[in-house]
Amino acid sequence: MSNVNMEATNILPILKKKLAFLSGGKDRRSGLILTIPLSSDQTSMEELSATLDYLLSIPSEKCKARGFTVIVDGRKSQWNIVKTVVLMLQNVIPAEVSLVCVVKPDEFWDKKVTHFCFWKEKDRLGFEVILVSANKLTRYIEPCQLTDDFGGSLDYDHSDWLNKRLVFEKFTKESTSLLDELSIINEGDKSHELLSELQQRRFNGSEGGGGGQGGEEELLAQPQVMKLLDSLREQYTRYQELCRQRNKRTQLDEIHAKVMQVVTWLQGPGSELLKTQQAIGDSMRAAQALQQKHEEIESQHSEWFAVYVELNQQIAALLSTGEEEEVAELKALQQQLSDVCYRQAAQLESRQNVLQAAQGFHSTTQELSQQLDGLLGMLCADVAPADGASIQQNLKLLEEKLQTVEAGLASVRQKGALVLEQMCSQPSWSLEETESPPGDPQDNVQQIQSVMEEMQLRKQRCEDMVDVRRLKMLQMVQLFKCEEDALQAVEWLGELLDALLKTHVRLGDDSQETRTMLDKHRKFVDVAQSTYDYGRQLLQATVVLCQSLRCTTRSSGDTLPRLNRVWKQFSVSAEERQQRLELALNFHTAAERVFQQEFVEAESLDEVDSSGKTLLDRLTTPIIFPDGSEQYFGSPSDTAAAAEGVRERLLLVEERRLQLQEATE
Repeated sequence: MSNVNMEATNILPILKKKLAFLSGGKDRRSGLILTIPLSSDQTSMEELSATLDYLLSIPSEKCKARGFTVIVDGRKSQWNIVKTVVLMLQNVIPAEVSLVCVVKPDEFWDKKVTHFCFWKEKDRLGFEVILVSANKLTRYIEPCQLTDDFGGSLDYDHSDWLNKRLVFEKFTKESTSLLDELSIINEGDKSHELLSELQQRRFNGSEGGGGGQGGEEELLAQPQVMKLLDSLREQYTRYQELCRQRNKRTQLDEIHAKVMQVVTWLQGPGSELLKTQQAIGDSMRAAQALQQKHEEIESQHSEWFAVYVELNQQIAALLSTGEEEEVAELKALQQQLSDVCYRQAAQLESRQNVLQAAQGFHSTTQELSQQLDGLLGMLCADVAPADGASIQQNLKLLEEKLQTVEAGLASVRQKGALVLEQMCSQPSWSLEETESPPGDPQDNVQQIQSVMEEMQLRKQRCEDMVDVRRLKMLQMVQLFKCEEDALQAVEWLGELLDALLKTHVRLGDDSQETRTMLDKHRKFVDVAQSTYDYGRQLLQATVVLCQSLRCTTRSSGDTLPRLNRVWKQFSVSAEERQQRLELALNFHTAAERVFQQEFVEAESLDEVDSSGKTLLDRLTTPIIFPDGSEQYFGSPSDTAAAAEGVRERLLLVEERRLQLQEATE
């Protein structure tokens, strides 16, 4: 087993051969890596065993408990030597070995001589053995824990290590010896024994009456011993105080070194990381990528902030027991550390606020861009609604989309102002820095303003197009309205014609009634004329709107011919009705004049009789429309009723004629 009291000076020639070494690297279980670089020369197993014994005496028991990973470099050796070394490990350090990696040469040993299977011998050996190429060693050990012999990056200088071990062992030996001597001197019992012996001899000499040289020497030795003891105690006390001060100085130096390590990283690499991350991205995806990068930077800073908290606690503990100069130094360190950490934390928080505001801005901008695209797509589509109601619905939808865009633009402006505010409130870097970092805030300001101006221009273009579309749609609504009202005018005129033909049949029982009916007829015709004129105006407006809308596929259709046809039929019918009422008025006027005169000439009676018969003939005559069709006023019974009134008056006229004849005779 390893000898814990072994010294490097005892086996210095062997250690210089570098038969084995501890590089300082660790495996993935935090166990130490022990390397045995076998050479092409014959290796002495005794010297290798002595080297291993010495190396195993260095680590602590706690470190040994984690186990060793042993790398046996057999690239320049023979298989039988490698096998001997591996088997020797079983006797030297079986309990401490976790894994043995045998690095094989590029041209593997002859299979005939490597039939010894280590994996089958695991239970007997007490550890696992694997054969591996040098370039595959990183499967088991991280590259940063391997020396350059195996393609790693870990630095190891064997001569430097050996020199440091010699210095360390010399210091340990001398310090231990000094401490032992001081401990012996400080033991009061032996000092008292020496003084008591000197006093006893003096007393014995005086009682015997002897004197002599020996007694005087012993008498003089007593104060000399006392003086030496006092000097030694004083020196020991001074040594203790010196150790205490050195220990405290060491603590202060360690704290100072750690503080400067934190400060140096935060002001150096930490600040550089933040300075290179000043951009805000040009899209939501870019801003999210910057946010992820910032979280990585925050994670790196968190490790150093944790060191800051630990150092702050250590400084606080030392402040309560330190002297005035130490307290001043500690407070200065504490202040410097706090200033740097808080300044860096403020930079991180400010950067986080800017990124959050930027993400909100890009998200709102992206949403507004999609809304503008949707509105533009709606504006670019052809308008072909079926009726005025669908146009009104489309117009309402267009207005709603425009309002949404306006609200989105207002939100973009608000979010942009927030980003600008966050960027302006960022803590400034050191005044000594003259170069602007990548992603200069002024560039970010211009970017935000450029995006807002672009959104404003896009919104303005869409708004102008909306104005044009709104006018067009309102004209289309008016067009549909004109067409509907023109059709309504045709229907109204048709209803007037129908009423004229079906209900305007009576001619009146006397001249007064007929004259009243004639006045009503003229007003009735005026209403029809207004309706016709209104329809004509609507159809003319329809033509103008179609020209304005460049709607070549639309026209008044058959509405105008229908309107003209109905109006001509109405005009013919109204004219016929006018003439019949005028004939009836002449008939009734002449008849009433005959009835009122005491003496009536026969010519007057003939005139009444003639006009009555003409009127009766007119009642039986149909109306001839321009298309050649015929139409009668009212039903036959209505016509018969009107004719009956005429005939009754003709009978009265005939009676008047008889009366005149009788009177003449």
